[in-house]
Amino acid sequence: SLEPQSRARRKLIAAARASARAFAARSARGLPPALFLTDPVRTPEPETIAAGLPRGFGVVYRHFGAADRERIARRLAEVCRARGLVLLIAADPELAMRVDADGVHWPFRLRQGARRWLGRFDLQTVSAHSGRELRAAARLPVEAVLLSAVFPSKSPTAGPAMGALRFTRLAGAAAKPVYALGGLTAETTSQVAVSGGFAAVEGLAAFGQEIRT
Repeated sequence: SLEPQSRARRKLIAAARASARAFAARSARGLPPALFLTDPVRTPEPETIAAGLPRGFGVVYRHFGAADRERIARRLAEVCRARGLVLLIAADPELAMRVDADGVHWPFRLRQGARRWLGRFDLQTVSAHSGRELRAAARLPVEAVLLSAVFPSKSPTAGPAMGALRFTRLAGAAAKPVYALGGLTAETTSQVAVSGGFAAVEGLAAFGQEIRT
């Protein structure tokens, strides 16, 4: 049935509106309220999900060195332009430039790339996995930080979940806007949306269900 997916979409959209208000309160109105992170295993057809995302959302394409990464990046770029979505390419500024993406998302270990590519893109983000990393990331010339893991996650690299309360405290004290990442679903986004944006892999897959059916 599509009804559970429809309910999930409504909850995600409501959470995104709360995230947009949280960003506006920090004078960060240009940021997408929600980010869809691709994964070659967990979301093998990222264009399908991207094609169903609401206008103003964002996509972070993580190719992990895939041989067909440019082909997929170009297809995602076409979808994002048509849908009014923001497109970031993870850890690959050259590819981002070739497909005319809006920016780059940097893993924490590659965070200094944000300095080297300063001024080349409209948007740069970086990952963090603790309060210490969040403070370090917020000192970089980036527009926002993705902080994980907020809830228990299926990601093999996710650490222990910090919970919504700790995320709220860290995001509130951060010098840059923060996205919650890790275990975000239609049921959990409302717990963090008042403090910042949210990012998810499978958590935003509901937007692609109707197209696949």
